[in-house]
Amino acid sequence: MNTQDTIVALASPAGAGAIAVIRVSGPDAITICTPLFRSKRGKDLSKQKTHTIHLGHIVDGQRVLDEVLVSLFKGTNSYTGEPTVEISCHGSSYIQQEIIQLLLRQGCRAAQAGEFTLRSFINGKMDLSQAEAVADLIASDNEASHQIAMQQMRGGFSNEIAQLRQELLNFASLIELELDFSEEDVEFADRTQFKELIARITKVLKRLIDSFATGNVIKNGIPVAIVGEPNVGKSTLLNALLNEERAIVSDIAGTTRDTIEDELTIGGIGFRFIDTAGIRETVDVIEGLGIQKTFEKIGQAQVVIVLFSAKEFLTSSTKFTIEIEKIKNQFPLKPLVVVANKIDQVTEANIKKLQSEISNLHILSAKENIGVDALKAKLLDFVNTGALRNNETIVTNSRHYDALLKALEEIEKVQYGLDTDLSGDLMAIDIRQALYHFGEITGQVTNDELLGNIFANFCIGK
Repeated sequence: MNTQDTIVALASPAGAGAIAVIRVSGPDAITICTPLFRSKRGKDLSKQKTHTIHLGHIVDGQRVLDEVLVSLFKGTNSYTGEPTVEISCHGSSYIQQEIIQLLLRQGCRAAQAGEFTLRSFINGKMDLSQAEAVADLIASDNEASHQIAMQQMRGGFSNEIAQLRQELLNFASLIELELDFSEEDVEFADRTQFKELIARITKVLKRLIDSFATGNVIKNGIPVAIVGEPNVGKSTLLNALLNEERAIVSDIAGTTRDTIEDELTIGGIGFRFIDTAGIRETVDVIEGLGIQKTFEKIGQAQVVIVLFSAKEFLTSSTKFTIEIEKIKNQFPLKPLVVVANKIDQVTEANIKKLQSEISNLHILSAKENIGVDALKAKLLDFVNTGALRNNETIVTNSRHYDALLKALEEIEKVQYGLDTDLSGDLMAIDIRQALYHFGEITGQVTNDELLGNIFANFCIGK
């Protein structure tokens, strides 16, 4: 794409609304918009100060298209780092298209996906990790993902990486200098300080890499599978958690033949609940396929709720205990929440008997909405939000994760070189590679293909 063109796009969501915002950015943005804007006070738009708003009409010759507010951003003092005009018009789809078509006829080009943010990156208004955080911020649908995106957009992650890169670069320069004086056999880089730096970089990289597990589930929602025998109340529990009739509830066993999924935000964290087909021996082919899919969903889930009927457990405790152990053995790394449902059908003495037989048992009545809120609180305990509460950097982007892994690999090579007194010229190669991977994250090292892949996922107008 030609970054010297003046581009235009709808910056607000498509469709009718109260107002719409049309963004124009590029070297000729103000020149193109000035003759199309007729100020109510007779102002010449091109002569107004930056960061000012003006009331008037957008006109096509003598034809008035709409009464608008025009926001003016001159020079590099804009989101894109170039002259920008934002037109706030009435939200009619017809008016939006009429104004955009007028601007296209006057020399603008329709912006591509993410092109405004790409220009912001190219013009040095933000680095690449901050630009990617813009897309995450737009996509955030809960408090936690919003907080992470805001922290990264403000430069928390890139600042941490930039500082490590700069310190490593300083030592790399000294080692490169040693190579120029190799015949004199001198050392400019203090090896003890260098070892301390490498140890610190290794610690930070490992922390950031480990944070990806938390960041990824926060960003995409934590999948929770609800499993158990038919007719123990899995669909009723899903409806109670979501507070709506999402799944069909029936006294007939085996009602749920396929998985049903829906999302819920608990304590600022997104959870994706999966109601599965009841697990039992069956000759019904369709139900059998549903049960097969249940085990697939358990494998994909981050947390598994194993549900059973309190009343039925009291009459056949051995069978349910075996089923719980079977799931634990088949998925040993999965956190399990064992839940006794339908406690409204048993006595207080029976509830105490259940709790004595099963450790960490959670009791509830999905039908009567007893204990559902406590279950939600219990699910939150499985999410490591300590780093989030402490405003630490959490990695959510798979591209950043991959670059961090590669950087750590090179840093470990440098560590090995220090431990074995490797020559400076060989260590310099590994240091350069580590610096390269650091630069990939912030955009100091980039190419057109990488930028194309990143910004293709943006919405038009951003």
